[in-house]
Amino acid sequence: MKKMLIGGVPEHFNLPWYLTLKDKKYHNANINLRWKDYYGGTGEMCKALRDGSVDMAVILTEGIVRDIINGNDSKIVQVFVKSPLLWGIHVADNSDYETVSDLKGTEAAISRYGSGSHLMAYVNAENQGWDYEDDLEFKVIKDLEGALKNLPEGNGDYFMWEKFTTKPYVDNGPFRLVGECPTPWPCFVIAVRNEVLDNESEAVKAILQIINESTLDFKNIPDIDKVISKRYDQKLEDVRQWLALTEWSQKNLTEEELKNVQDKLLELNLIDTKVASEKVLWQPS
Repeated sequence: MKKMLIGGVPEHFNLPWYLTLKDKKYHNANINLRWKDYYGGTGEMCKALRDGSVDMAVILTEGIVRDIINGNDSKIVQVFVKSPLLWGIHVADNSDYETVSDLKGTEAAISRYGSGSHLMAYVNAENQGWDYEDDLEFKVIKDLEGALKNLPEGNGDYFMWEKFTTKPYVDNGPFRLVGECPTPWPCFVIAVRNEVLDNESEAVKAILQIINESTLDFKNIPDIDKVISKRYDQKLEDVRQWLALTEWSQKNLTEEELKNVQDKLLELNLIDTKVASEKVLWQPS
């Protein structure tokens, strides 16, 4: 049986993986697929792909595109969630900041450099008309738990994370939501190390077929909203809103979508050059 390790954030977007793993669907394809939670998000997963400690990752599009350009020996094999990610812009409940414009020149708490929370701070800065050099400062806090601890203590002024994941901490403290910033591209993709693609391409194809069958019908699972609400400690009304906004995908990024991502990263000075699509996107034989 082929052994494969996949990583992702422990969030509601990835419930289809949990359900297919629970049902041992990959075993039927002679694949022993194991899941690993990465609480540090995209930056942590980029590092894991680079050092070979994970084979595949469900990862933010902008983060992995940037890291592949910067030398990560992996490729995007498919979009996983094609709808934008809705980033919430959070401050501590005890903060004096009331609006996003108040945050100009303050310190963004980020999980790590190269993470979504880091890259999307630039997108938000552009939306606000801020200067990247003068108006952006960063404080590394590792993950969501780090932000929950550090922001109320004054270590970092604001924190960007997926809005629905952080909603319980807005409802009950210690966060306050001051704004939102959607990604201008499909939010989650599946990336695989090139060594795995070279040696285990059929196993990768089998994994994609199984997860795609699951996501195609995911919203039609009876009481799936209640399952998500209970598992992720979300209000039912929030889960239903999230489900209405979220669309999974069974196809890879198009060259045009990749161009849009690279154009934006270059415009924000987050990459030095653009690369050909074949360096980033997998073309299975």
